[in-house]
Amino acid sequence: MDGVFKALADPTRRSILRLLNERDMTAGEIAAHFAMSAPSVSHHLATLKHAELVCTRRDKQQIVYSLNATVIQEFLALLFDAFAPVEPAPTTVEPVRSSP
Repeated sequence: MDGVFKALADPTRRSILRLLNERDMTAGEIAAHFAMSAPSVSHHLATLKHAELVCTRRDKQQIVYSLNATVIQEFLALLFDAFAPVEPAPTTVEPVRSSP
């Protein structure tokens, strides 16, 4: 999960995930949304892929990126579980004994 946190820490990578939430895209289509070099976009995509937040498939000579919903769901479940209210542990009460 550390890779997921690292990947989500960058605003550009979060923007890429938002784009991929709309539809699958090639690296070129993703890069068109950002004012940065193609190698920089590739680095961000590699980080997202390493964290398993995106999947790739080959379509002829292009690589198409899509969200990996399974990992995102697992991450959200972990996050919600981490911040869920903690129920108090049950307490046992010792019976009061009267003195003879």
